[in-house]
Amino acid sequence: MTASSGRPRLLLLDGHSLAYRAFYALPVENFSTTTGQATNAVYGFTSMLINALRDEQPTHLAVAFDVSRQTFRSVEYPEYKATRSASPDEFKGQVPLIREVLTALNVPYVEVEGFEADDLIATLTTQAEAAGFDVLIITGDRDAYQLVDEHVTVLYPKKGVSDLARMTPEAVQDKYGLSPAQYPDYAALRGDPSDNLPSIPGVGEKTAAKWVREFGSLAELVERVDEVKGKAGDSLRAGLSDVVRNRRLTELVRDVPLPLAPADLERRSFDRDTVHEVFDALQFRVLRERLFALHGDDAAPAGAAEDVEVAAPAAGGLGTWLAEHAAAGVRVGLVLDGTWGRGTGDVESFAIASPDGAVAWWPVSGLLPDDESALSAWLADPARPKAMHDAKGPVLALRARGLPLSGLTCDTALAAYLVLPGQRSFDLSDLVPRFLKRDLAGAAAAGSDQLSFDTDPDEARAASMGMQAKAVLDLAGALEDELEVRGGTALMTDVELPLLSVLADLEQAGIAVDLDHLHGLEDEFAESMRGAEASAHELAGRPFNLGSPKQLQEILFGERGLPTTKKIKTGYTTDADALQSLFAQTGDPLLEQLLRWRDVSKLRQTVTGLLSSVSDDTRIHTTFNQIVAATGRLSSQDPNLQNIPIRTDEGRRIRSGFVVGPGYECLLTADYSQIEMRLMAHLSEDAGLIEAFNSGEDLHNYVASRVFGVAPSEVDASQRSKIKAMSYGLAYGLSPFGLSQQLGITPGEASGLMDEYFERFGGVRDYLREVVDRARGTGYTETMLGRRRYLPDLTSDVRQRREMAERMALNAPIQGSAADIVKVAMLRVDSAIRARGLASRMLLQVHDELVLEVAPGELDAVREVVTEGMGGAVPLTVPLDVSVGVGRTWEDAGH
Repeated sequence: MTASSGRPRLLLLDGHSLAYRAFYALPVENFSTTTGQATNAVYGFTSMLINALRDEQPTHLAVAFDVSRQTFRSVEYPEYKATRSASPDEFKGQVPLIREVLTALNVPYVEVEGFEADDLIATLTTQAEAAGFDVLIITGDRDAYQLVDEHVTVLYPKKGVSDLARMTPEAVQDKYGLSPAQYPDYAALRGDPSDNLPSIPGVGEKTAAKWVREFGSLAELVERVDEVKGKAGDSLRAGLSDVVRNRRLTELVRDVPLPLAPADLERRSFDRDTVHEVFDALQFRVLRERLFALHGDDAAPAGAAEDVEVAAPAAGGLGTWLAEHAAAGVRVGLVLDGTWGRGTGDVESFAIASPDGAVAWWPVSGLLPDDESALSAWLADPARPKAMHDAKGPVLALRARGLPLSGLTCDTALAAYLVLPGQRSFDLSDLVPRFLKRDLAGAAAAGSDQLSFDTDPDEARAASMGMQAKAVLDLAGALEDELEVRGGTALMTDVELPLLSVLADLEQAGIAVDLDHLHGLEDEFAESMRGAEASAHELAGRPFNLGSPKQLQEILFGERGLPTTKKIKTGYTTDADALQSLFAQTGDPLLEQLLRWRDVSKLRQTVTGLLSSVSDDTRIHTTFNQIVAATGRLSSQDPNLQNIPIRTDEGRRIRSGFVVGPGYECLLTADYSQIEMRLMAHLSEDAGLIEAFNSGEDLHNYVASRVFGVAPSEVDASQRSKIKAMSYGLAYGLSPFGLSQQLGITPGEASGLMDEYFERFGGVRDYLREVVDRARGTGYTETMLGRRRYLPDLTSDVRQRREMAERMALNAPIQGSAADIVKVAMLRVDSAIRARGLASRMLLQVHDELVLEVAPGELDAVREVVTEGMGGAVPLTVPLDVSVGVGRTWEDAGH
């Protein structure tokens, strides 16, 4: 369909149909929030909507939803859609989220009890066409083909959520040999398994289409049914009542009473702040960028980009400019352009914005010796305050040029992370319109080569970086105001900002590896994979691809007849958890080899990734992420050294590949013992738990003895294991069902175990209730150091989302406090090492563990520094117990 000149264009979307399409097109395991809310259906639907707005440019817009399965069709024919299975748990709750997205985007949606979305779409289409509209319908229901004509086109998803077939009258004719008006006659004859509409035995799609073409319509076919010969004719006559009923049910209603008319559906602007709020909760960073890039004019304006004049002072003038515009006590915005990572980097140019309005840009290659000297002194001066955005990488790049940085008073990425801890990205181009209500023009990041051909590259880069520097300066003040309101100022200035420099030290130092050991492991794991593969082929009786889910389904559930696992779109799942459960159930030796192959494959992949990350100094320099986890925990990447397996002998052998480097005596590791449970005791003030820690007895043994009413010496391994799982589970918001899954007991038994636990440790029960109640009232949880996590879903009307938020409210204070304590410990250890002039250094932080490289003769001093620094990080009512180990390798230093 091509819109006629001057005709408005109405876009209608079938909400439930497209949500289901998206749910099955996008893997649910790849789309969920940090709170555990599945978002694949919401993401796919929203992506499809944005694409449609981009490609079709509608003037009017609406989404139609089903209300329930109870419609006039199910009243007439109770079997209608009766065979459809219940919605998957991961899908439930996503349709309300789609409605939230639509509300944020100011897109109207309509639903009417007793009718399906198709009927609402048919009604709006009929009204719109009569009013001179062109209509586009996006739906996965082919019944909508009956609406197609010269002014109505159906966009039907062929695959996934992006490949749409344009079903015009010509396209319907080409596909079925029928006109759109004839399509419902054909559908009635064909039947529809998805709607549980019966087909005619022995009559397929070709025959059904042929009959409609031959007789012109179903009504004519019914009138002349005796003319149809053979067995097909007999079947038709026997099932004629079903066909006629199918036709009634297939016909879309075009006169549903609606609260809206096409004229009411004109596209409206939306409020950016509302979109931010909803997309933050869903963690849709990329979709938000696509939306704002495409529909900036549709959004309530954030404000025009500020006009910034960027100077490029003459060579030799840097010192003078800094003296005039960046004197002591005057904070400026600093932006660097260059490359960084793996503990090093390089600077190509930099821009500085002063609060007096002066903005300047310099290429490093053009600096004279006097400029370099002035820059070095200014960067190193703590009295010259600077604001930067995501400063750790630039800090490494400056260090690589021998330029240490001091005086960093605000990192706007860190500040935004503390203000918006649930967000997944903190791009400057997103934060500026949100907090400063203006656009960041020249939004191409520093270093972008997307410049117009008639613009001097240096001028374009200077303009872009100067605008970013001005934005960073202004943003720093706005975010600091937000932090003050949210109680995060001390956390920023006393913990996160100082830690940035410590993490840069860790990344710069890296950790040494034994290349021969890692290469040997890689070869050994590869050989083990080949052995497991050969055994699997022998057991299956033929070769097959162990990594192919389709082939695994054929062999396991077809040829070997094993019990089927969870049903998925492509058959039955063959993921690791399902196969592990199936092996426990059946003991099938093929499953044993498959699981072995997968385990060793992951180990080999880990080793291969490590080897590819080794720098020229034979050390691995990971990158620590300070602004990722909403709980405050650090993570690492490129490579992820927090993910080195330690639960198996083979996994621990990988840790043996990390060794003490030349010039150092040994590695020392130190970690907290049971920090979550110690925090539970402190926060809950439960006398029993506090006594358990202060008594010096084994915690889980002590608690088990109280819960089961036996002497500590009589607690068996099973009882201790159950109590350990439950104790940690409570600290992470584990439900009775989750505990039952973990322990392999019934939910009733798990609930009873929890009741017995709370009977003995009532302070824990009271604390957990209080945490959720307080968070529901304030909208957030808080750690001991004031780190907040906002949980708006605590008051959601959707049970699944509310319960998910409650679990987050339970674990965030404990997990977040543990993360904060480790950070404080790192700062204390680093400060003590410097104060005592030690040559030893920290190398890694892995959850609750620190890894240090000890210089010759400093072992006792380092042990003392670490024990005191970690043990005294925060005052608790129970001791913070620190375990220390020493050895040549990371594994040897374990304890």
